[in-house]
Amino acid sequence: MRKSLILYLFVFTALLAIFMYVSGSRMLDAKEDKVAALEEELLQANKNTDSIYSEYRNAASFSLASNEEALSYLENRGFDPAEVNAKVEDAIISRNRPDADNELVPYEGMEGFFRINKVKLLNHKWAIASFTDGAYWGDLFISYEILDNGTLELNTEKAVLYPRN
Repeated sequence: MRKSLILYLFVFTALLAIFMYVSGSRMLDAKEDKVAALEEELLQANKNTDSIYSEYRNAASFSLASNEEALSYLENRGFDPAEVNAKVEDAIISRNRPDADNELVPYEGMEGFFRINKVKLLNHKWAIASFTDGAYWGDLFISYEILDNGTLELNTEKAVLYPRN
């Protein structure tokens, strides 16, 4: 009887070892698959990040802050580029009126009054702006000039009004 008990224990131990080996190898394979999937996801995320950074660099290249020649021009005339940026943006947006269209927008509002909501300075002479009346929207190309006495002249050069879908 003792021999059969030892035989049963040996068989049970062998089956337990086989079960643990198979279970462990399945868990290992599952973890390796998960690691491979996560590595692929990380690779894709890095590609997306590179793409977004490239788009950002392209967009930032048309900006007063990254245009060395425009910055030098302003500094040589005694202006602080950050102050010029704020002054021009404020001058454009401050022309929004509660009871009338912004005078820089060459269109009449159809669903309300056209107001400029975003401004970006491209260099020391040009800015682009976005406007809307809540239903229709468009873009402006604005030229500006800072006179020697510090006053600002603004002129709308071009405008586009997008059709409503």
